[in-house]
Amino acid sequence: MRTLVSLLAMTAAVLAASCSRRDTATSPTPSAPTLSFFVTSRTSVTGNLGGLRGADATCQSLGAAVGQGAKTWRAYLSVERDADNGNQPTHARSRIGNGPWHNAAGMMVAANLAELHARTGDAAVFVDERGQRINGQWPNSPAPVEHDILTGSNADGTLIAGATCADWTSGSASDTGQVGHSDGLGPGGSTAGALSSWNSAHTTQNCSNTAPRGGAGRIYCFAR
Repeated sequence: MRTLVSLLAMTAAVLAASCSRRDTATSPTPSAPTLSFFVTSRTSVTGNLGGLRGADATCQSLGAAVGQGAKTWRAYLSVERDADNGNQPTHARSRIGNGPWHNAAGMMVAANLAELHARTGDAAVFVDERGQRINGQWPNSPAPVEHDILTGSNADGTLIAGATCADWTSGSASDTGQVGHSDGLGPGGSTAGALSSWNSAHTTQNCSNTAPRGGAGRIYCFAR
């Protein structure tokens, strides 16, 4: 009898432990903020990105490649004539939702539009979809400098007319596009004036080649 009682007690203990493990395994656990912002790892030799639709497709593809394809990704680009907006101007800030946005490391880029457009670039924050830094002017950065990110925008995220590489369809030497500095730095690590701006530092030399002045035809992508 004592043996039977002992066996029953052991069985009950095993079942209790098993239930406890199942409860623990199925209980919800806190998760880090998910990716909702990145600089594209994909580059473009010219300013012809296939227009807004082509740029959005690039963002969507790269987001999907890191397991975030269920989100709606939009390129942070301004244009003078948007085919999806009655051929009216579209401002980059109006395309990306209201935030907050986090990078691949879970770091907050900005909580909202006002905070986003009040901040400066940062090599540790403005990273690509895999969490890799963009070559720039930060200490010990690999060469070449590629921190110029195409935007066509003023610092407040509104359109700069004539600085969008013909609405991101041109590879012409007669067109230019406005860029920001992902690391917020200029030559020698300078943060003077517009050099610290993540979205409106200067124009490209032209749209036929994005490399001169420190670019590679990258764009910013935000999940709405």
